[in-house]
Amino acid sequence: MSALVPLLVTLPLLGAAVALIAGRHRRTQVVVSVVTLTLVTVIATVLLFAVDSGDEAIAVSVGGWPVPFGIVLYVDRLAALLVVVSSIVLLAVLLFSVGQGAADGDDETPISIFHPSYLILAAGIFNAFIAGDLFNLYVGFEILLVASYVLITLGSTESRIRTGVVYIVVSLVSSILFLAAIAMIYGALGTVNMAQIAQRMVELPQDVQLVLHLMLLLAFAIKAAVFPLSFWLPDSYPTAPAPVTAVFAGLLTKVGVYAMIRTETQLFNDSDVNTLLLIVALATMIVGVLGAVAQAELKRILSFTLVSHVGYMVFGLAIATEEAIGATIYYMVHHIVVQTTLFLAVGLIERRAGSTSILRVKGLMRAAPVIAVLYFIPAVNLGGLPPFSGFIGKFALFDAAASDGSPLMIVLIVAGIVTSLLTLYALMRAWNLSFWREEDDSAETEARISYLGAAPAAGDESERRVIPRIMTSATAGMVAVTVALTVFAGPLYDVCERIGSALLQPVTLVQLEQEAAE
Repeated sequence: MSALVPLLVTLPLLGAAVALIAGRHRRTQVVVSVVTLTLVTVIATVLLFAVDSGDEAIAVSVGGWPVPFGIVLYVDRLAALLVVVSSIVLLAVLLFSVGQGAADGDDETPISIFHPSYLILAAGIFNAFIAGDLFNLYVGFEILLVASYVLITLGSTESRIRTGVVYIVVSLVSSILFLAAIAMIYGALGTVNMAQIAQRMVELPQDVQLVLHLMLLLAFAIKAAVFPLSFWLPDSYPTAPAPVTAVFAGLLTKVGVYAMIRTETQLFNDSDVNTLLLIVALATMIVGVLGAVAQAELKRILSFTLVSHVGYMVFGLAIATEEAIGATIYYMVHHIVVQTTLFLAVGLIERRAGSTSILRVKGLMRAAPVIAVLYFIPAVNLGGLPPFSGFIGKFALFDAAASDGSPLMIVLIVAGIVTSLLTLYALMRAWNLSFWREEDDSAETEARISYLGAAPAAGDESERRVIPRIMTSATAGMVAVTVALTVFAGPLYDVCERIGSALLQPVTLVQLEQEAAE
């Protein structure tokens, strides 16, 4: 099984090289990209079953170099699960982009650039999930960020270049902080291997541990778009092409959340910053959802809900119990799938109506009933209506918080419920205005939503375009995956609970990486 682990990264990199060589052959690039991500999905699924049934993780010392000099790739339940979910999402968005490119002549996603960049992005995401040392985690971040710089500016429009510059600057600041933290950890402990860091961290004075801890948290919080470091996200994501926005929203911030979970549970388990994290989670949820309510453009609404729901994951991490960590992992999986699906559905709305402004889009229920269903199901799921996975994940988080019973936990539970209700309100208001409002609705209806007229970035109307069947099919497939998260919530949640239990036992990580070195 260990021979399969490096393939999670090398296959996308090889696929990117082949796609770059075949730059003028559209069909070849599409086949290479689809086959590559399909193979990664199969390999990751096999690894997930192997580590879950065998009850032990797989650590591979690349090239046979001993720790701490070599690169250790580490696949436990958490890493395998996230690679499986990420590869499924990447494959679905790729199919969506193929349909868009075939219909539009690749104006939005130039094929010679898009496919190599997309596969490099995938390699960076997978490398980050299976990294066994902090520097390799940094490398994974940089790989995906370099690719994202290209993807977010595709089309070279003025708005994309402008927001792309902001995205790049913020990402570079985060990377500098991360690299500085790695240098400080290496200077203090003589290693960047997470197994050895977990062993040696307790030898440092508490004030030094706290500085290292907060440095890493700050770097990851920027990448995860945690308030008040989330200012860049609502302006950056909506300007990118629909497939790029979908994969960014679903995955990039979750890599930051993953890094927070991994380091908090296995490197700084004895350092208590949970109260700080709870306050940050509270602010992230409330500020994010209030921003969503104030928007009149669908992509910006979803971008603000993305920020607010990162707060739920930070909330679960701050509770710091096995049950809470398991619930956080389940909610992360749910949010990756549902948020991506909603952005794909909004991409369909944009093509059908020529706009994503809820002030302009009308009457889609009659004109596009299939799109109405594809938007409605993930929307109510994200809003947390039972029995969907959003409700299951939030209920599990609230239950873990209630077991603590402290006043701050009660405040967070109330804030979580309010955030969920306001999310549902923002998404259903958009549903009502875009799908149920008729072209000849009265001036009274327009007056009721006049307060949204000053909302920023309402967007310009564009030409209404045909929707290829593959784009609808890819979105429908993702909707089916969101439903599967509910239907198979029991087995999936059991896996997440086992992840939560294992993450709070870093000795397993130490032993496995030492065995890999030998």
